[in-house]
Amino acid sequence: MSSENLPQSPEQQQLRKPRVAVVFGGRSSEHGISVVTAGAVLNAIDRTAYDVLPIGITADGRWALTADEPERMAITDRRMPDVSQLAESADGTVALSADPASREVTYTEPGAVPKALGEVDVVFPVLHGPYGEDGTLQGLLELSGVPYVGAGVLASAVGQDKEYMKRVFTSFGLPVGPYLVVRPREWDNDPSGARKRIVDFAGEHGWPLFIKPARAGSSIGITKVDDLSGLDEAIEEARRHDPKFLVESLLRGREIECGVLEFEDGPRASVPAEIPPVTSHDFYDFEAKYIDSASGIVPAPLTGEQTAEVQRLAVEAFEATSCEGLVRADFFLTEDGTFVINEINTLPGFTPISMYPRMWQESGVSYPELVDRLIQAALRRPTGLR
Repeated sequence: MSSENLPQSPEQQQLRKPRVAVVFGGRSSEHGISVVTAGAVLNAIDRTAYDVLPIGITADGRWALTADEPERMAITDRRMPDVSQLAESADGTVALSADPASREVTYTEPGAVPKALGEVDVVFPVLHGPYGEDGTLQGLLELSGVPYVGAGVLASAVGQDKEYMKRVFTSFGLPVGPYLVVRPREWDNDPSGARKRIVDFAGEHGWPLFIKPARAGSSIGITKVDDLSGLDEAIEEARRHDPKFLVESLLRGREIECGVLEFEDGPRASVPAEIPPVTSHDFYDFEAKYIDSASGIVPAPLTGEQTAEVQRLAVEAFEATSCEGLVRADFFLTEDGTFVINEINTLPGFTPISMYPRMWQESGVSYPELVDRLIQAALRRPTGLR
């Protein structure tokens, strides 16, 4: 076990700096990207201001004590890193106390007495997708009484489920594009009827369509379908990641993103960015985002009026979903000059090429300051109803 993670004496507990547990990895298909993001966050945390405890969650759900070695958390030869490669033991497990008065973290190995690792003051979760970004981890932290970076249980769940995200947006008057949802029971009981609904949708809105998992991110499982011949394969790919899937029509226009960050006086929007057409890919997919390092344009070449409008809509989306901490809001600027919101991401990527940190860098907030602001916002915020 690393010396940094050894138990602390009562005197050390009283004098210690705030302790940040960076939790990463997880059971979703975005496991590798989460590890990459954790490496960037660990590099950025000010070690003179905070103590850090890295906790990785393996692909099968084990909470593991990991080495504090960000350099081992990078993409290498187009391969994603994995928590199992970073764990200090193949069997040891980390557990957070369920007692809100404690916040104690313990480490256990088979046949050994559990070791107290001290208390955690705040959790910085960098898990993407289900079992981390969707409110499940946030619920656990609420039960444990530990403050954490980012959205709460409801906002995290809404932000993960594209169907209910769009329903919330619509109820608050935010513009969304045409879509339909196919739920697991419908597909299992009547696939031909579901397929007909999709074909009818294409007849109304035109091809191509985008078939995407309802509760996944990083463009994983998304397929652009140009005609009926590719539909079944695209549905199968989406359902590999989520039994519920969405069908969306193509919105012709420019892809614009905007970051929202919680300041002491409330949420503010960053300068927006534009995702230019990616000529080597059908759309801005996983490979384009993380493997081929496609670069967005920051700031986006918009008029002052357009910039103000997308910033306003981004903050409205943040407020409509009761978000906290941070959000990246993704839009289309359509050919008729209106903005349509595509989705929000409550825990956007923090990799070196990720758009959220780049937008805030251009807005005057450096990466280390961004990380610090998120931690401080979490420390100010109580757990429980708020």
